[in-house]
Amino acid sequence: MVGVLVAAAAIALSACGSTTTASSTTTTTTTSTTMAPTVTNLTVTPMIRTSLLAAGAALHQLPVTDYTGLLPGVTYYAYDTSTGTYWAGAALVPSSTSTPAQVANQDDGSYLIFKRTAHGTWVAYNDGLGTIAGTSCSIVVPASVRMVWHWVLTAPCGGPPPG
Repeated sequence: MVGVLVAAAAIALSACGSTTTASSTTTTTTTSTTMAPTVTNLTVTPMIRTSLLAAGAALHQLPVTDYTGLLPGVTYYAYDTSTGTYWAGAALVPSSTSTPAQVANQDDGSYLIFKRTAHGTWVAYNDGLGTIAGTSCSIVVPASVRMVWHWVLTAPCGGPPPG
């Protein structure tokens, strides 16, 4: 009932005698589309862990048995749907009985970046100095992957935040 009265009052007021001026109103409508993220953070399964360990050992030209695993807390894994590429980052833990593995894990070899296509095999790259200015990069982790992993975007190559 109130709605009917309000509508009647509006019609009555518009009919009152006064000069009217034509006005033009332009309305701009902005449509915002949310794009689906192209990078998905993934869980490192035991099978992925084993594959990364093998690729890292191969990069250092050492047997897998020279390493005991991946360093906890700095292993990352993601899939970039826009390129069909899997990315990973990890530090290998050298065996206390393998001097060659301990040496390989110093400096540039102390952190590794891994990359593979959907049906390919992992390729490992040394990146232990990737967070240091002036570093030459063997591979650059895309910014979209770094953002998912909460890595610093200003580091030259990639690598986890210092800490």
